Amino acid sequence: MLATLAEYERELITERVNAGIAAAKASGTQFGRPRVEPAVIAEKLAIVNDARAKGRTATDAAQLVGWSRATFYRHNATVQSQDS
Repeated sequence: MLATLAEYERELITERVNAGIAAAKASGTQFGRPRVEPAVIAEKLAIVNDARAKGRTATDAAQLVGWSRATFYRHNATVQSQDS
């Protein structure tokens, strides 16, 4: 009997959460991580590429702009794929 009540309560919670999400979306709330402007990415990428040209490692150069090495490589690959 308690399991049935718990299951029912869980369904009610799920419905309330989904209703809240739908209301937030209807009022214009955007979910998820905010997008970064492409101009900002290009500016940071130029800084990192300049540091790389001066002999810094990828990790050190990426840390200059607050990125990890993987983030630098990902943005660099995206730009190179768009150029070709």
